[in-house]
Amino acid sequence: MNSQASGTITPARRPLIRVETVLILLGVAALVLAPFYFYPIFIMKVLCFALFACAFNLLLGYAGILSFGHAAFFGGAAYFTAHAVKEWGLSPELGILVGVAGAALLGLVIGFLAIRRQGIYSTMITLALAQMFFFFCLQADFTHGEDGIQGIPRGRLFGLIDLENPLYMYFFVLGVFLAGMLVIWRVIHSPFGMILRSIRENENRAISLGYSVSRYKLGAFVMSAALAGLAGGLKALVFQFATLTDVSWQMSGEVVLMTLLGGIGTLVGPVFGAALVTTLGNYFATSELPVTLVTGVIFMVCVLVFRRGMIGELYASRLGKKLERRAED
Repeated sequence: MNSQASGTITPARRPLIRVETVLILLGVAALVLAPFYFYPIFIMKVLCFALFACAFNLLLGYAGILSFGHAAFFGGAAYFTAHAVKEWGLSPELGILVGVAGAALLGLVIGFLAIRRQGIYSTMITLALAQMFFFFCLQADFTHGEDGIQGIPRGRLFGLIDLENPLYMYFFVLGVFLAGMLVIWRVIHSPFGMILRSIRENENRAISLGYSVSRYKLGAFVMSAALAGLAGGLKALVFQFATLTDVSWQMSGEVVLMTLLGGIGTLVGPVFGAALVTTLGNYFATSELPVTLVTGVIFMVCVLVFRRGMIGELYASRLGKKLERRAED
């Protein structure tokens, strides 16, 4: 009996998992050595945005839901973590948990409203609600308006490790980043992730098989929001401030760009895209050439030449397939 007759979903062929594993191992090794050769703060910034992009990709790449309001979760968690650490005196790990919980709650509210519509209507709902949250942050007392929350103490991790030391802070951020990536990997390779793919490919088919599509969409939305909040909380501790930039619509557009450049539906693609966009922003920060112009040109080239994103094209290329065959041998 075939899968359609039995009412089950046949797992899709896993993408070049061996190639992806090799890339991940090489990346982890490079990240462990990176702070001894490069500026740690910059690498921490890359890791925060990479986790943010991967959280967004969990929703877009595997559930097929485009959100233009993810900055609300990223920036909201940054504000919540900053306030909890600075005003309430919580330890950094507890402050980040407060940020993650706040982002998950926002994701529950926004996701519940957004999934009631499909396509562009759902996307515009996320944008509208995120803009409402932006104006809330602009007016709320605890966010300090346009000044933001500044001078956030990093504190001591578990009361023992002084995170004011850049090297200790770096390895803390790296550990959280790897933990977040592990969670994402586990989700997309679980039965839950397979059902999300089936909803992305054919929602009506998933409904006919008896799956509660709305619940799965909402679950993906909340998980994506929580992971985006984890990235936002880390970013607030790394730079020791949280501002309106973190919740602006430009931030939502930037994470979409990162994901598209790296490759939608790939595990390491958004990491590559985040590293590229962040590096360009850092390199051209003091240049007379606008970074937005350079990023826009790269984006147009990517759309025209690399339709699957840079890492996605690598997987689909002859080189990627050749590497996969060698790994299997």
